[in-house]
Amino acid sequence: MASISMRNLVKHYGDFAVIPGLNLEIPDHEFVVLVGPSGCGKSTLLRILAGLETVTEGDLFIGEDRVNGVPASKRDIAMVFQDYALYPHMTVRQNMAFALEMRGMGKDEIEQRVNRAAELLDIRQYLDRRPKALSGGQRQRVAMGRAIVRDPKVFLFDEPLSNLDAKLRAQVRAEIKALSQQLRTTMVFVTHDQIEAMTMADRIVVMKSGVIQQVGTPEEVYEQPANRFVAGFIGSPAMNFIPVTVDGAGLRMEDDRILNTAGIFSRELQDADKTRKLELGIRPEHFTVAAGDPDAIKVDIHLVEPLGSDTLVHFKLAGIEAIARVSPDLRPKPGDRMALKPASGKAHLFDAETGEAIH
Repeated sequence: MASISMRNLVKHYGDFAVIPGLNLEIPDHEFVVLVGPSGCGKSTLLRILAGLETVTEGDLFIGEDRVNGVPASKRDIAMVFQDYALYPHMTVRQNMAFALEMRGMGKDEIEQRVNRAAELLDIRQYLDRRPKALSGGQRQRVAMGRAIVRDPKVFLFDEPLSNLDAKLRAQVRAEIKALSQQLRTTMVFVTHDQIEAMTMADRIVVMKSGVIQQVGTPEEVYEQPANRFVAGFIGSPAMNFIPVTVDGAGLRMEDDRILNTAGIFSRELQDADKTRKLELGIRPEHFTVAAGDPDAIKVDIHLVEPLGSDTLVHFKLAGIEAIARVSPDLRPKPGDRMALKPASGKAHLFDAETGEAIH
């Protein structure tokens, strides 16, 4: 088991800086998820950890060892890939045992490790099959088993669920989370799916253009986003953003309607807020239906998405497309008028120019 330390890490491809300078500390035993849109540098960072990419500048430590020049085979790291990367001509047992055989490990020890991992992942019945006879989920379990038998210091996962269908993805996601709790090994998981990040991570690292935007627990990045990018990326559907200016004790929207801000923020509006261009951020699930409340915002619904457990209603607010998540018992229909209000303490303010959250 080992901690990971990245200090002033830089990665260039020619003149292009994929990672312009990154610092991150991952304690021993932690499950960290790197999340961000395609091209944000998360997979490159994972490949640097694995030794598949070199560092342009800076230092990378695994445990107490600086590993900048250490080849992948010497880092004691196991990686699970998106496409499983199994040997098609080998059985499941042979795939899982291969790396141990290359180390010269004894047959009895190999057999013990393979059986233990197969039991843990519930794939003992598949040990004598070849990969082509397995489903995508079973192949992914084999890929994880091949990593587990090595008993590495660190596990790396490179979008391992992206090739699975939605139901299987949820199942394997839960299995990986349970596995992390059983093995207590440092794990770094890369995904562009914020739901995977929220449900699996001890801490989330949100990245954009090679730069870390925020590091925190799932609750922290959801409830206290550092900036507009994090607020919009974490959460599904995404947070609604409405341009506003301070008007007395309220906020004026671009259609000149005034929103009473009493109680909707975790703090009172400040004098400094009056000189800024602002954006009001409200998550769809943080709208409450407030019929009869004089401070509620009246909106006209133009699209309804029933999801079973709840319903998404689409409307325009001050000319901006917005979404609210409401109870399906309301049975809203397109054309209905609904009175909505931000839930107490759940609204956010962002500086419209810098994107930074105003706390």
